[in-house]
Amino acid sequence: MSHYRKLFLYILGLLLPLDLLAADAGLILKNGRIWTADPDNPWAEAIAIGGSRILAAGNNQAVAGLAGPHAQVIDLHGRLAIPGFNDAGLHFLAGSLDLGDLDLDGACSVADLQKRLRDWAAAHPREPWITGSSFNPSCLADHRQLTRLDLDAAIRDRPVFLRESGLHAAWVNSKALQLAGLAPPKSTDLNACLRDAALAAAARLLPEPSRARKLAALEQGMKLASSLGITSIQNSGGDAELLSLFDELDKQRKLSLRVSVALSFNPSSSPDSLDHFLELRQTFHGLRLRAGAVRFVLDGPSDSRAAALLAPYTDLPASSGRLNWAPEAYQSLIALYAAAGLPIVADAAGDRAVRVALDAYEFAHKENGPRDSRFRIEKIESISPSDAGRFSRLGVFASVAPFPSDAAALDAWSRAFGPERLKFGFPWHSLEQSGARLLFSSCWPNSSNLDPLRAIFAAVNRQSPDGKPSGGWMPAQRLGLEEALRAYTANSAFATFEERQKGRLKSGLLADVVVLSEDLFNIPSPDLYKAKVDLTIFDGRIVYTRE
Repeated sequence: MSHYRKLFLYILGLLLPLDLLAADAGLILKNGRIWTADPDNPWAEAIAIGGSRILAAGNNQAVAGLAGPHAQVIDLHGRLAIPGFNDAGLHFLAGSLDLGDLDLDGACSVADLQKRLRDWAAAHPREPWITGSSFNPSCLADHRQLTRLDLDAAIRDRPVFLRESGLHAAWVNSKALQLAGLAPPKSTDLNACLRDAALAAAARLLPEPSRARKLAALEQGMKLASSLGITSIQNSGGDAELLSLFDELDKQRKLSLRVSVALSFNPSSSPDSLDHFLELRQTFHGLRLRAGAVRFVLDGPSDSRAAALLAPYTDLPASSGRLNWAPEAYQSLIALYAAAGLPIVADAAGDRAVRVALDAYEFAHKENGPRDSRFRIEKIESISPSDAGRFSRLGVFASVAPFPSDAAALDAWSRAFGPERLKFGFPWHSLEQSGARLLFSSCWPNSSNLDPLRAIFAAVNRQSPDGKPSGGWMPAQRLGLEEALRAYTANSAFATFEERQKGRLKSGLLADVVVLSEDLFNIPSPDLYKAKVDLTIFDGRIVYTRE
């Protein structure tokens, strides 16, 4: 061993566990532009990986000295490498199951939709229901309303159930209506859209996927995630069954994601739910799978006018949405769960729901005393300007979905909220400037796109890659590139108390790395969408290579 390497390993010994020092680097990335997300060492040329950990991130010469005799060396040729993306809020099983359904993304004419239905039905003759996902009714030409007769013209003998991209509505044919008992066969009502109770009644008839199908779907979803550079996810809602599915894949050495599940709580949960959640937290607390938090849903989405607002909807003045909880009861519940040491995630879309969530966190602090709770609010479609500063003061994370903003979304929001409140819609920059830690999530499959690079483009430009609207949607809420990247990496790791394990490319941390085709820091922001994931490394091993 050279004197240089002995000295280098001695210095590393001050930082790394002894078991890492015993291992040579089995994988070297060199000649790169490596953004580490580490404030003390933000840029590097090379990374040495030994087992599942990063041995070093530094210059080429220093890192090369750690290579073992059989190390794989990858020349990045100046490409950008960053920490693996950490999606802070999604519904991974639902999205993975949707991958086996008819994909309606981009079906913007009735004729195209009908053709896709016929083709999929012919390819799946034994499926009792024809289910589709990612349907966007706003893209239909001339704002045409889809009717059940449109669907009947394509498929009449089997029930059709097409979910919108936000999962809050579905379009069905006459056969599905008949089976659900929602309309007589000769009804003159041509509406194909179901919401709320009618949607639930039809959805209950869909065949329950078998465990084998769920496992296969999760494997398919993980392959998609790896191709997009996602190495960690935080599942919004879940239960013991979901944890057992991921655990089975982990035991089979098939898990290619780090999974943190926010367990679902609802008003009908049993009185002993607290003990149950604590037991799951104790059982699942590993580096690849953990029961991470408890999730409470305070309201619904604004597109169905279910988000709880401080003032009525502009286009529905008789309604301000609705809360799922009485504020006083919710405060007591949050204080109880926080006292037990359980991290809390509040799903709150409207400005009133956000305020109720903040009030509950403030109440918990007063009841339980100061502690590092890392409370979180996700969704956050709108906030009152007076509440923005409370996130930082109370130590509350803001988890937001930087969806591709387009003209249809701007028009819908303008109708619902009016021009004044529109200024505070999806207030990413306002929250970041007030000192809040931002987390980025996809809400997949509520949002049809899981791609973090597309979301980063939207966050930086406040528009979708097609350039509409050309000026950006509320451009004052744009984020800088580095802030957007932190929201998908280091911040997300910190939110789950894992900042000493992942989220940065630093010696001793887990080796979750993404190599991109473009240097995001050296291209114009309108060109960010051109970047692709070339390589994804999870737990020190390559799980995806772009061909």
